Amino acid sequence: MHIRNPVEWSVDQLRLAGHAVESVGRARGLNAPAPAVRRIGLADIRDALARGLEDFAAFRTDVVFLCVVYPLAGLVLARLAFGYDMLPLLFPLASGFALIGPLAAVGLYEMSRRREQTGHGSWADAFDVAHSPSLAAIVMLGLVLLAIFLLWLGAAMAIYDMTLGPEPPASVGGFAHDVLTTSRGWAMMAIGVGVGFLFALLVLSITAVSFPLLLDREVGVGTAVMTSVRTVIANPGPMALWGLVVAAGLVLGSIPAFLGLIVVMPTLGHATWHLYRKVVAR
Repeated sequence: MHIRNPVEWSVDQLRLAGHAVESVGRARGLNAPAPAVRRIGLADIRDALARGLEDFAAFRTDVVFLCVVYPLAGLVLARLAFGYDMLPLLFPLASGFALIGPLAAVGLYEMSRRREQTGHGSWADAFDVAHSPSLAAIVMLGLVLLAIFLLWLGAAMAIYDMTLGPEPPASVGGFAHDVLTTSRGWAMMAIGVGVGFLFALLVLSITAVSFPLLLDREVGVGTAVMTSVRTVIANPGPMALWGLVVAAGLVLGSIPAFLGLIVVMPTLGHATWHLYRKVVAR
């Protein structure tokens, strides 16, 4: 598979999305001062997760019903990879959930926000995001994440071409053998993990609190993203732990057949809202 055009196209989409984000911020004329960022500790991470579990328990089957789409989407992606000789992209597609997860969890942030305000709520609150004053900014930041996701797929395919490729694998068993028992396969895994870490770090930096901030306040995209970056810089240890928790949760949730995501996704989504409350001053 030739990867030059997809990568170039992905770069173009990322550039266009970035320009669109800047345009939205200017058009809305949002010049509010950036919110203050607090320092947090490991105990705050634990508390955010505990509160996320509380929200999940409070919404119960409502949240499960809402989030069943994630494992179904994972199964569709797996079927696509096996059906169109795209087996080398199966893991990048699955791990790509971590890159677009902040966008997919926007409805969960809104559910936690409503429960915080009123003491109760339901899955229907997730759809109130459509009425948010920051909807355009949320959409534009989501487009940036989608562009990053496409860049990751292009990079993953390039790594495969340089190591085990460029010919597609002849079978699932043969592919697994080459990946696990050959030096080229080990090189592919090592390079892929390293590059994937950089993509994950980028997404964590720009989205740690940006989507919850856009839901909570009428600020520009630039302010939301920079507040998120400042959060990571001010709290390197706790935010590194948070990133590991998210990554580990998504990996565990993907086994077996992505079914664990029914619990992992809503819990992490709700916990992200509470983490935002802890780190961004009101």
